[in-house]
Amino acid sequence: MSSVAITGNAAGAGVFTLASPNSASSFTATLPAATTTLVGTDATQTLTNKTIEGGAITSGTVVSVSGTTVDFTSIPSWVKRITIAMQSISTSGSSSYILRIGNTTFTTTGYVSVMNYVAITANSSTGDTSTTGFLLTKDGSSSFAFTALATIVLQSSGFYICTFTGMNSAGPGFFGTGHLNLGSVLDRVRLTTVNGTDTFDAGSINILYEG
Repeated sequence: MSSVAITGNAAGAGVFTLASPNSASSFTATLPAATTTLVGTDATQTLTNKTIEGGAITSGTVVSVSGTTVDFTSIPSWVKRITIAMQSISTSGSSSYILRIGNTTFTTTGYVSVMNYVAITANSSTGDTSTTGFLLTKDGSSSFAFTALATIVLQSSGFYICTFTGMNSAGPGFFGTGHLNLGSVLDRVRLTTVNGTDTFDAGSINILYEG
């Protein structure tokens, strides 16, 4: 193992030593083109203006829903889990709500999705399936105020699993799961309706993602 010693500056007489690893291989450490302070694993330091991939949870921007679709795009390729938080969402019609994912464009085929809801007042339950997206609701109406959390996780290369739980202000509780072999890393998520023509007229949505 070799090392390089650097003598102290005018403020001190200490020696700073750079030691190479105990290896026959060669390595290159590239320093930033800036006047900066290096980060050490054993040092107590405060980091600012840094992007940590694969660690911290990143929050998007809460948006009020409108139009026939609500899209979140430019999701980084390193993301492994996405949480979609929906609050009091309603539309102009009765078409079921659905989530879609994609890369460059949104995928509308190949999903395996099932959802169920329990009507507490009627003491009954019913369900539905979809191959065009991750289905969230059934038997909706324009009076819906749908609040839910949906999680989309990268299980293996290009294969995504979605689970969700939610409720309508009128009483039913919703839950479901699904999966899609996207065949690539996703970069976008869309909330829309099955018929694609009902318009969102109330509520808000946000996403959070992490590696």
